[in-house]
This record gives sequence, structure tokens and C-alpha cells, in this order.
Amino acid sequence: MIALIANKWLGYLIAGGVAVGLVLLAANAVYNRGYDAAAGKFTAEIATIKAAAVEARDKEASRQEAANNAAKAREAARIAEIEAENQTLEQKIEELQREASQDPDAGRAAIGASSVQRINKIR
Repeated sequence: MIALIANKWLGYLIAGGVAVGLVLLAANAVYNRGYDAAAGKFTAEIATIKAAAVEARDKEASRQEAANNAAKAREAARIAEIEAENQTLEQKIEELQREASQDPDAGRAAIGASSVQRINKIR
């Protein structure tokens, strides 16, 4: 047994194994440092991209809200216009119905001049 340990070739083999192990250990350490550096770099890039996406989303939501509010304001103004027009038309209809009920020729088979004037007001 001592002869095997004292053997010169066995010593070279052990020394070579230790040297290969040290080289692999050094390569692993370099790889890990490079991986950690790249992971840190890309983590920072991803955080920047996410922040930009959140900012863009918030800007878009703000833009949509402003556009919706403007559309609602236009809609309210148009509704007010339509209601005013409707009120005017209703008043005109009431006036024409009152005139028609007061017309002495309302029961005649033919249309008189005042009836023609009322019909022309509708157009």
C-alpha cells in the first residue's frame, strides 16, 4: 500500500486531478460572477421597461378619460339643443292646434286660406 502512495506516477495523477479540479473551480467562479453581473444588468433593464410601460398605461388612461369627458360635454350640449328645439316645436304645434280649433271653416270639406297658412307653417 505504501508502495502505491510512494509511486511517482500515482503522485502525478493525483496532482493532475487536483489541478483540473482547481481549474474547474476557477472557471465556475468566473461563470457565476458573469451570470450575476448579467442578471443584475437585465433586472435593471426589465425594471426600466416596466416603469415605462406603467407610465405609458397611465398616460393612455388619462388621455382616454379626457376624451370621454369631452365627448360627454359635447353630448350634454347637443341634448340641450335638441330639447330646446323640441320645446319650440311643441309650442308651434300647440299654437297651430289652437288656431285650428278657432277656425270657423274647420268643418268644411275644402281647405280655406287660413288652413293653407297653418299647413305651410308646419313645413
